[in-house]
Amino acid sequence: MTTLPLDQPQPRPQRSLPIWLTQQWLEARFVVVTLISMIAAGLLERTDAPALIPNVLYLIAYITGGTFGLIAVLESLTIVKTADNADAKPQINVDLLMILAALGAALIGQPAEGALLLFLFSLSNVLQDYAIGRSRQAIKGLMKLYPSEAHVKRGDQIVTVPLDAIEVGDLLLIEPGERIPVDGEVAAGRSTVDQAPITGESMPVEKAPGDTVFAGTLNQQGALDVIARQPARDTVLARIIQLVEEAQDAKAPTERFLERFEQVYTALILIGVGLFIVVPPLLNLTDFQSNFYRAMVLMTVASPCALVISTPASFIAAIASGARRGVLFKGGAYLEALAGIKAIAFDKTGTLTSGKPIVTSVIAAAGVSEADLLNIATAAEARSEHPLAKAITAFTAQRGITPAAISEFEALPGRGVVAHMDDHTIRVGSATFVLDDGATLPPELASAREVLEADGNTLMFVERDARIIGVIALADAVRAEAKQMIIDLHKLGIKVAMLTGDNARVAGNIAAQLDIDRVHADLMPQDKVTALQTLQAEFGAVAMIGDGVNDAPALATAEVGIAMGAAGTDVALETADLVLMGDKLDLIPFAIGLSKQARRVVWQNITFALLVIAVLIISTFLIDLPLPLGVLAHEGSTVIVVLNGLITLLIAPEIVRRMRAARTASV
Repeated sequence: MTTLPLDQPQPRPQRSLPIWLTQQWLEARFVVVTLISMIAAGLLERTDAPALIPNVLYLIAYITGGTFGLIAVLESLTIVKTADNADAKPQINVDLLMILAALGAALIGQPAEGALLLFLFSLSNVLQDYAIGRSRQAIKGLMKLYPSEAHVKRGDQIVTVPLDAIEVGDLLLIEPGERIPVDGEVAAGRSTVDQAPITGESMPVEKAPGDTVFAGTLNQQGALDVIARQPARDTVLARIIQLVEEAQDAKAPTERFLERFEQVYTALILIGVGLFIVVPPLLNLTDFQSNFYRAMVLMTVASPCALVISTPASFIAAIASGARRGVLFKGGAYLEALAGIKAIAFDKTGTLTSGKPIVTSVIAAAGVSEADLLNIATAAEARSEHPLAKAITAFTAQRGITPAAISEFEALPGRGVVAHMDDHTIRVGSATFVLDDGATLPPELASAREVLEADGNTLMFVERDARIIGVIALADAVRAEAKQMIIDLHKLGIKVAMLTGDNARVAGNIAAQLDIDRVHADLMPQDKVTALQTLQAEFGAVAMIGDGVNDAPALATAEVGIAMGAAGTDVALETADLVLMGDKLDLIPFAIGLSKQARRVVWQNITFALLVIAVLIISTFLIDLPLPLGVLAHEGSTVIVVLNGLITLLIAPEIVRRMRAARTASV
């Protein structure tokens, strides 16, 4: 821990692990050594150089080209124990086929072809690791949102500490342009903070004392004093990074099937090649030397490398692509499942609607102006903490109305408020509240009441001296982007349902505005599970979108549970299969489009890999396919499926572009 004055430049962290110690660096260098040794040995064979020199060079090529493959074989067979395979059962992998084929080539006097096999095989592995590593690095970029250290006030000193030394309750000094290191609460200062990496909000958010800030967000022009509320390991950003890293390792059903298939298939290839080596020469159908060579070619081209790598390459790339745009899949299984969704069930409040009431209509009685009505209502509601009261005061504030002063105030929970303004008694609340006081409802307000309630509004009646002078209608507003989102889902062939605890009248009004296909209203949390099961029986696979708290049973029942918003929502991150950063509804059709594209790429890869294997096996028997050509085609197909899988890293903007083009065309 270093104590520094605030105006002294802070030291930058240094790289702790030299790059030359990484396995990827060594593998790449080994590939180069293998290539140089192989070429040098081949050239020397054409000269009068002693045979020992080319043989030594081939040996070097075999060692450098086969070391990491041999290590993988020994680990899979659990001959070599590591932390990753300590509890694993012995398995046969495709690396074993390559090692055996290269050794077989050497045994029949073809070390050049064996060296070429090892070179192309190791080069293919390096390219795969690099390509898939790019996918993982796209996600690891989230780590760059963390500052390396923080300024903490302890006693009378300002000290600079690493992130893991920050303690809950520490006072952090955040200068303009700095990233906030941990989740916390503003203690002093005012500023705007860019929260886009965490909440998805496109505009900076004003922060003042008492407001919450998140790790990884960028403080802008003002200085803030922030009290740490979480250690660095427990921040929202840390949970997001952990979620995505776990998702990269979680396997989809197709991937798990191919891994099981690899074990059986590789064993069959070994048995088949063994029989092929022995049987034809015993039957005098061919000589042992040429037959053994063909067996090595067969072992090489029949290896399912491309088939096995096709699925993880595509899904890892898709998970990375989604995370960069704010869609966090918990694993390949959910990415694959989302592609098969036939219907989506939405919770209403906070998902399709904003979850906050807004004023929709103001109706004044005869002889009362709208401005007077709002002035009186605001004066009475100004001291109330009720959400409806806050909506009314916010509405009048936007219109520049300054409420009159009141002398007395009383809130009656569940009914309304009573206030005294000048010599008048003001009552604002439900119809029952004001009518019980003996006030009568003017005809023009009675007719308006029927229409407004039929549209799903909540009504607040304003009474002055036992006379009802107006009514203010409020409703949970539909999100501006909800309509377009549902249009996009319908274009994808997906049905939309709404599950809500609101009454049928309110639910029907929202459904009519948004063109929702099915509505289930008056539901308790446990009832949503039954409603979801009904939808599954009608449509098939159903996804559920909610807030991750009262919707938890339904989220668990659905084929894919989707939570809206990750910031500060522990339950959402833990319960849902898919988390949408922020409250962006347009991420839902994007996520479905991404999953469908990823599934298409997977099956393209599987089909291509199987066709290449079939063609190469047939060519081995029909045209005596030489080993170098077989190796080139085999390893080339492996690289091709990896690169094709990485297309999903690039298609995210294209999916968005297509969605926008479709919207423009529909308009």
